[in-house]
Amino acid sequence: MEFIIILISIIILGFLIKKSVNHSESNENRYLNRNSIKEDLGSKRGTRSERELVSKLLQYGIPSQTIFHDLYLKKYYGKYSQIDLVVATKVGIFVFEVKEYSGWIFGTGYKPQWSQILNYGRDKYYFYNPILQNAKHIEDLKKQLKQFENIPFYSIIVFYGDCELKEINFVPQNTFVVKSKRVIEVVKKILSESMPANYSNKREIVNLFEQAVKNGENEEVILQHSKNIKNMLGKDRVYN
Repeated sequence: MEFIIILISIIILGFLIKKSVNHSESNENRYLNRNSIKEDLGSKRGTRSERELVSKLLQYGIPSQTIFHDLYLKKYYGKYSQIDLVVATKVGIFVFEVKEYSGWIFGTGYKPQWSQILNYGRDKYYFYNPILQNAKHIEDLKKQLKQFENIPFYSIIVFYGDCELKEINFVPQNTFVVKSKRVIEVVKKILSESMPANYSNKREIVNLFEQAVKNGENEEVILQHSKNIKNMLGKDRVYN
């Protein structure tokens, strides 16, 4: 009888220890998840809107190791392509371009300029077509690896700020223009409606993106990129 009581006590004690360990591991996992989000929000890389987008993706459940923020992709002759955000998913590569505007936004997929209307039409400003801008980013990415020829790319232009997408026409396939509050809706749609991508070497892709992020930590790279942009615009060569 005494032996049975001891045996029961051991079983109960073992159950309580296991429950305690599981509870501790669960708390640790939640802590790590919170830390991942906090760490990214505390970063000074990119804009505040970009960091908020990273947070949205993390909270939705996108693994942090598949998110690459503020990439400087090396091209040729010391030139770089700066990309706001890239996410590697089971269905392909998501390339995000983040904008922050107020007012009414008008644009057409194939025209170089979009317009921003403020003060009920009294003020009008122009900016470069973000669909074409992000298409160039994707083009630069596809040149990096042979396997990218067989992997789908999705262009997602995300607008932050107090703006309204008043009239956006001729948006290409696999391209989405979305206000920030609905970006997860777009991510869900692509993930649920697309076939799995045919990755041949995932490590190769991760290495490429990690190096591009690392490039953005190099002050010389950032300075050279700024000089290249300034030279491309050529504003210093205009004499009025």
